[in-house]
Amino acid sequence: GGLAAADVLRRAGVQVTIYDRYDRAGGLLTYGIPGFKLEKDVVMRRNEQLEQGGVTFELNCDVDAVKFAEIHAKHDAVIIATGVYKSRDLHMPNGDVDGIVKAIDFLTASNRKSFGDAVPEYDDGRLNASGKKVVVIGGGDTAMDCVRTSIREGATSVKCLYRRDRANMPGSQREVQNAEEEGVIFEWLTAPAGFKGGDVVSAVTVQKMRLGAPDATGRQSPELVEGSDYDEPADLVIKALGFEPEEVQTLWGAPELEVTRWGTVKAEFTTGRTSL
Repeated sequence: GGLAAADVLRRAGVQVTIYDRYDRAGGLLTYGIPGFKLEKDVVMRRNEQLEQGGVTFELNCDVDAVKFAEIHAKHDAVIIATGVYKSRDLHMPNGDVDGIVKAIDFLTASNRKSFGDAVPEYDDGRLNASGKKVVVIGGGDTAMDCVRTSIREGATSVKCLYRRDRANMPGSQREVQNAEEEGVIFEWLTAPAGFKGGDVVSAVTVQKMRLGAPDATGRQSPELVEGSDYDEPADLVIKALGFEPEEVQTLWGAPELEVTRWGTVKAEFTTGRTSL
């Protein structure tokens, strides 16, 4: 989002500064999407073109209340293109043992490795699927990125748990097919109930689901099948449950910046103007 906005504005002759919390610009294009779906040299080339075109990058810049006030005062206009980065989580028995990780951390480690960065948590195995029985929880595009990355990292088995069926999966059907061809096993109509293991995870306790009556949107809601629990062995569990907006009002000390009930920044439909 930020790169696209910068490109359009710079071509129109506007002076642009991009503030990015990471050491490379590009957001999810750089660190979220695996290289086999989007070659990183394409994104880096776009960054270079923007820089050559006069865009200024302020990298490793975590915007807090002080920085936000400074940016707001310094520029004629500010575009908020932060995306949604807060991972949805599971609060379940044994959910804090080692070996249970967030999708964004797993994908970022893998992408950093492909850039040639030093990635200690990849090298020591914490965020590396090599030689492991991997279970990915979720059914969107991020889950597909995780299962297909796990295969490429040399996992011994990769299973994807999704609480609805194939027809009701949010991720791309083509990617499901690609993942199956690559050896991923999909366990449809399953949801985690908790985790087994001492210091490190050893299994996911899985419950079978069935699809009940359609809700207001016409989508069938998953219901629990009583007494159907079983244990799925796992050395690495990746949670790909989707993302939510960070609490920007608090982070930036800007309570007057109106947000929607989902926590996204409220903006005028035609102009994109916020309350600030």
